[in-house]
Amino acid sequence: MSLKCGIIGLTNVGKTTIFNCISKTKADVTNFAFSNNTSNIGVIDVPDSRLNELDKIVHSAKIVPATVEIVDLPGLAKGASKGEGFGNKFLAEVQQTDALIHVLRCFDDPNLPHVEGSVDPVRDIELVDFELQVRDLELVERKIQRLEKAFKSAGDKDAKQGIEVLEKYQDTLSNFGNARDVVTSPELYDKYVKDLLLLTDKKVMYVCNVDEDSAVNGNKYSDAVKESLKDKDALVLIVAGKLESEIAEFDSEEDRDLFLHEAGLTEPGVNRMIRGAYDMLNLMSFFTAGPKEVRAWTIHKGMTAPEAAGVIHSDLERGFIRAEVLKYKDMVELGSEAACKDKGKLFVEGKTYVVEDGDILNIRFNV
Repeated sequence: MSLKCGIIGLTNVGKTTIFNCISKTKADVTNFAFSNNTSNIGVIDVPDSRLNELDKIVHSAKIVPATVEIVDLPGLAKGASKGEGFGNKFLAEVQQTDALIHVLRCFDDPNLPHVEGSVDPVRDIELVDFELQVRDLELVERKIQRLEKAFKSAGDKDAKQGIEVLEKYQDTLSNFGNARDVVTSPELYDKYVKDLLLLTDKKVMYVCNVDEDSAVNGNKYSDAVKESLKDKDALVLIVAGKLESEIAEFDSEEDRDLFLHEAGLTEPGVNRMIRGAYDMLNLMSFFTAGPKEVRAWTIHKGMTAPEAAGVIHSDLERGFIRAEVLKYKDMVELGSEAACKDKGKLFVEGKTYVVEDGDILNIRFNV
């Protein structure tokens, strides 16, 4: 199961710096507005210390973490919804992502002018939201027009219902609201709204890019962001992009940990970003462990054992018989699969079993 996150924000807020901290692909960083007209695409490993602990027990040939595809999109400009900057291309690419990481400039730097003339991350949120709302409103109104034609020409009752649903979105977007704030049933959403891939319907995480001195506790800018979003149930993270770029340069884990300790951090902030994206999309990991590899697999919370097996390979879901399940905690505490069996901690589960985060699965199947 692939996960694709888009890093968005105004130009010169530190998006590409943060992208370089977490991606195996490195992109050029510049101080010039609109200098990048293409997206940077990279694959990042989802940090999970449980993989290393399992490897200590099974001694696999390799460790394979879950991955996330990350897209660093060109800086957004005021008027993007009308084609300013790289607006139309940018907004089309945002549609193809599963979730958004909105990077906000929360630092002062006289050598790096803000595209709007001053540092104000709350204003920047409103600017970006507005451009996405305008684009969404156009998409909604076009579909309403199509449904109105269908209703007038054939009296299509489904079209009439679709118009009523979409008019709720039209009203919200016209009043500077986001599509994710509209309340509708899952059935009606899937039928009339889902195919539009509305930009403001996507889950969004806000990353306050602060100066090095504010890496632990944030600053007045990040405090203002938290205050403005306190009623939105939004995830707000503090990351010092410049500091993170220095952390990413260390090859030695020991040197990196020492550097983190000196900075007052327990782990790189970008690790929290990745886990935050996972949680935001209601995802989790289960494991397979053997002599060839210890591997993390990404699934949606609530998936059954056959569905999880299908993530490994479609044949495993089609021919699913049962799942042999070990709990991560039991495996680490008892030290081996054999010890888990002896203690009655290996569970045989059928098709209705709902997989839990950290489960170690061995799928039995017959095709």
